[in-house]
Formats: sequence, C-alpha cells, structure tokens
Amino acid sequence: MAVPLSYSIRSLWTRRLTTVLTAGGMALVVFVFATILMLAEGLEKTLVQTGSPDNLLILRKGATGEVDSAIELDRAAVVESLPGIAVDDLGRPLLAKEVVVLITMDKKGGGSSNVTVRGIGRQSIALRPQVDIVRGRMPRFGVHEMLVGQSLLRRFEGLDIGGTLSGTLEDWRVVGVMDAGSTAFNSEIWADAEQVMQAFRREAYSLVIFRLQEDAPLNEVGAIVENDPRLTLQARIESNFYQEQSEMMASFLRVLGITLTVIFSLGAVIGAMITMYSAVANRTAEIGTLRALGFRRRAILLSFLAESLFLGLLGGCVGLFFASFMQFITISTLNFQSFSELAFRFTLTPVILAQSLAFALVMGFIGGVLPAFRASRMQIVDALRTS
Repeated sequence: MAVPLSYSIRSLWTRRLTTVLTAGGMALVVFVFATILMLAEGLEKTLVQTGSPDNLLILRKGATGEVDSAIELDRAAVVESLPGIAVDDLGRPLLAKEVVVLITMDKKGGGSSNVTVRGIGRQSIALRPQVDIVRGRMPRFGVHEMLVGQSLLRRFEGLDIGGTLSGTLEDWRVVGVMDAGSTAFNSEIWADAEQVMQAFRREAYSLVIFRLQEDAPLNEVGAIVENDPRLTLQARIESNFYQEQSEMMASFLRVLGITLTVIFSLGAVIGAMITMYSAVANRTAEIGTLRALGFRRRAILLSFLAESLFLGLLGGCVGLFFASFMQFITISTLNFQSFSELAFRFTLTPVILAQSLAFALVMGFIGGVLPAFRASRMQIVDALRTS
C-alpha cells in the first residue's frame, strides 16, 4: 500500500519556511547551471550561424583561424582560377579575397578591447546573405570607408555614421551600419580589402572564400586545393570552420559551469538533507502511525523521497524561470581563437531545460535518500513510544 502523494505535498506546505528556503537554494544552483550552459550554447550558436554550408573557405595550411592565415597574391590567383566556382546574375564569380586584422578600440563604458576589421571584396556581401545594411550605405571600394556591425555600435566609441577611428584608421569614415543577426559578423568592421592591406602593410590575404556551382561537390574541390603542392593551403566548409572555432570556448564555459555548479550544489544538497532529517524527527509519531496502519517500509521510503524530489523539481522550475530571462541579455567576451570582441546572447534550448531539471532532481534525490532510509527503518513501537 502506497502513501498518497497528497500527504507528502501537505507535509511540505506545513513546513512552508523551510520548504521555500531549501527550494530557493536549489533554484539558485539551477539558475547558475542553466545560465552557464546558455552562455556556452549562445556562443556556439553565434559562431555556427556565422558560416554557410554553401561556401568554401581557403586558409593557409596549419592556420587555426583567419587572423594567423596568409595567402600570397599568386596563390590567391590560382584559387580564383579553380573550376566550378559559381557566378552571379552578371556572370561575375562568387568569390572574395579577404584580409582580417585586429585593432584596439575604446569602449563606451571604459576600457578597451580588440575588434576585428575585415577587408572585403566586391562579392563578400553576396556570399553572406545574413548581412543586411540597416543604416547608411555600403562602403565604396578604393576609398577609406567602413561598415560596422550593430553590436559594435552599442559598445564602442566613434562608430556611429560619420564617425572616424583613431590610430591606423584615423582618416577612415563610418558610412553604414549592418545587422548580421546572431553571427560574429555583427561584431566586425568591414572595409575594402585593398585599402585595409595598404593601411596595415599586409602583402597577403587572410582567406579566399567562394561558392561552388550546384553540381560541384565542396569536398572534391577542397581536396584539389589541399593536394596541390604549389599552394600549401587548406580548404574548409565555412560552417564547419566556425563550428570548430566555437568548440574550445564553449567547452571551457561548460567545464567551468559544471565545476562551479557542483561546488554550489553541495550546499543545496546539505540544506535539503537537513530539511528532510528535520521532517523525519518532527514526524516520528506520524511514521509510527503509518506503519501501524499497515504501510510498508518501502511506502514510507518512497513518500519521503517524493518530498525531496518535489523540492528539487520546485527549485529547478524556479531556477529555470529566472534563467529564461537571460535570453534578453547580450554580452560580449574575448574569442579565444581570434582574440577579438564577440557579442552573443544567452540561448535556452530544450536540452538545457532537460539537463537542468534532471540536475535539480538529482540534488533532491541525494539530499533526501538518507533521511528517507532513516524514516523507513524506524520500528513501530519505538516511533509510537517517542510520541
């Protein structure tokens, strides 16, 4: 015979203060756990959405990112002559030779950070359909004009339309603002690649990006590039490249989050255990009565365990409720791969929901299993005599 679930819920309601405090401690732990996972997910999603599975990215062999890659002009010309490159409506190849450099800029709230400047070609916008110019216009090629991402505009000085930068780009003027959605391009400055190379005294491109015709397989064309001994280049599908760029940072955040959460959860588990032990001590007579009425030890065990699991579930739901509001916050951090500022949002997914609730239930189970065993092992005579 099982103890009714309503009995466990009424018992928790009777001890409202301790129930709220214990569930609150678990909610705080779940909030931290979910927030860190959302942070890692948001970073990964931002970088993954940056790349397109239809574009092929060419980098120097051995380069781990765009910043440390260099493709000499003659090698870029060989890549440009590859067969199978798609063309636009005017018959121009959908290919762009780009250069990526870093500059240090002052933040509006104080301090400074690295910002990515991407020297683009005439087809760079066509290859990145997620980029939309929302204010101003496209920079003209051959002059010192810039297009800035919306995320940078909110965080750095001098990037509004008509503004100019200090240092190497002191005579460059901002003429447009782009919205690249939830991608890394929203944290970049775009300008003419040839002008950027001259300003930073670069004699090589950082990458070549192009789109292939529908009947030309990306992997086969990539193999041609990598197997050509003249080039010493590597070919990557753009979406795969950015996904790999996110792995190190996202993994670091997840490990950090799990470590912090485990440390914090010890306090929550101890709190739940104290609460349940107190419940057992205060309900000795009830336990004896239940046993005298014919309820088995297993029923008593499951009843107290259900209370603890309910505490964990309650804390998990409250923690996730408050964590869900983090989705409206955009933060920036240093991208370990490019060493530049990257803005992204917290992202809550069904997987994170399930993981957070499971973690809350585990805390509830660990905190309640020993008190539940103690309650189930009580002898009927001893329990009634204590009352």
